[in-house]
Amino acid sequence: MSNYKNRRIVLARRPKGEVADEDLRLESVDMKPLDDGEILIKVLWLSLDPYMRPRMNDLKSYMDPIAIDAVIVGESVGQVVESRSGKYAVGDYVTSYSGWQEYYVAPETEAMMYKVDPRGLPLSVFLGAAGMPARTAYLGLTRVGKPEAGETVVVSAASGAVGSVVGQIAKTLGCRVVGIAGGEKKCSYVTGELGFDACVDYKAGNLDADLAAACPAGIDVYFENVGGAVTRAVAPLLNKGSRVPVCGYISAYNEQDITAVETPFHILGALPEPPEHRFFVVTEWQDEHEEVTRQLVDWVKDGKIKYSESVADGLDNAVDAFRGMLQGKNFGKQLVKIAEQ
Repeated sequence: MSNYKNRRIVLARRPKGEVADEDLRLESVDMKPLDDGEILIKVLWLSLDPYMRPRMNDLKSYMDPIAIDAVIVGESVGQVVESRSGKYAVGDYVTSYSGWQEYYVAPETEAMMYKVDPRGLPLSVFLGAAGMPARTAYLGLTRVGKPEAGETVVVSAASGAVGSVVGQIAKTLGCRVVGIAGGEKKCSYVTGELGFDACVDYKAGNLDADLAAACPAGIDVYFENVGGAVTRAVAPLLNKGSRVPVCGYISAYNEQDITAVETPFHILGALPEPPEHRFFVVTEWQDEHEEVTRQLVDWVKDGKIKYSESVADGLDNAVDAFRGMLQGKNFGKQLVKIAEQ
């Protein structure tokens, strides 16, 4: 095996509130030689996603916390540069959960590692509009939200990687779609470019009244990404028989004690007639990964799913980009370009 030096970002200590520089550490290590059945992946694009922040805490959740000194979790698109596998050849593009690093050794049997057929699309799309966020959007909306034509679907974080796809799919299903986003620029993008029927700017200061005005027939499906004040504004507008897929609640992720936060489950559960609601993760439908990805690629190629990306350049800028994403500074899917293709 060639003498590869790997730069990676690991968890130095558990953050208290917002991630500080001292919480993460950039280090350089030598790569070990490959064993039989292993491949060496050069990471090209890294996905930054909100779920990474709660996993830095020492809390039991649907996934284990990141261990101290372990590489920060994350999905990437990369290229096989060395192979001792009959399944993957040098030159193959793959998505894997490599984490925040420039190189990754993976066994050919690794779960949730897939070959990518770009079909003329940029590789970055396989981390966004045809990747995990879009699969999350599609499966959460259709399997938990179960929207029907004519219903009103409300999506929080509507300009983001998940929310933008939720709304566009709901439109193709014949729903009236209302987005919630932060700032005039994001709201204009949601209605003008993505085709939502309306978008409420939660930063404008009239969230409750503006949302009620945008949803005169109430809300049948609410796709939850944010929590907090947004959920409190949505709750009284939910119709009888409404459904709420809970993807996450990013407003709480930087809290010093996330266990003390009022979650969407508290807010929705306190209603006189709580909607059908549950937390879900995309891996519930992992056996449909390739089928759903093919469908998303078709929609992106046909222009039925439009997307935007915020790109940070190089692993050195990943931490700042991650902090910015948690504060809503990104526009669309937040990525880090790790290396040239």
